[in-house]
Amino acid sequence: MKVVVADDSRAMRMIVVRTLRQAGFDGADITECEDGAVGLTKVNEVGPDLVLSDWNMPNMSGIEFLQALRAQGNNVAFGFVTSEGSEAMRQQAADAGALFLIAKPFTADMFAEALKPVLG
Repeated sequence: MKVVVADDSRAMRMIVVRTLRQAGFDGADITECEDGAVGLTKVNEVGPDLVLSDWNMPNMSGIEFLQALRAQGNNVAFGFVTSEGSEAMRQQAADAGALFLIAKPFTADMFAEALKPVLG
């Protein structure tokens, strides 16, 4: 399984990767990137099964990243891992094609629950 993790905080990327592994996805091949613009390039290069993205990032936000992927016709499984989880954000994420939004702080159980229907 290939996963792209996009977050402008290196520390948060490390936490997301660790949590993903703790949730039972320890064999995942993970590519990290610091914003949606780099993420867009990486998704096109590696063809991941899943993208986990922060919402607020410089250069290209998570929602812009998702919208750009969908505009390219790319339907990769996409979920947000972000510090904000308002109902409006959740609705915008769902409308754009995100499968889930996990709000920080999060646990390995939250990841496992969100990813199980996506990755089976």
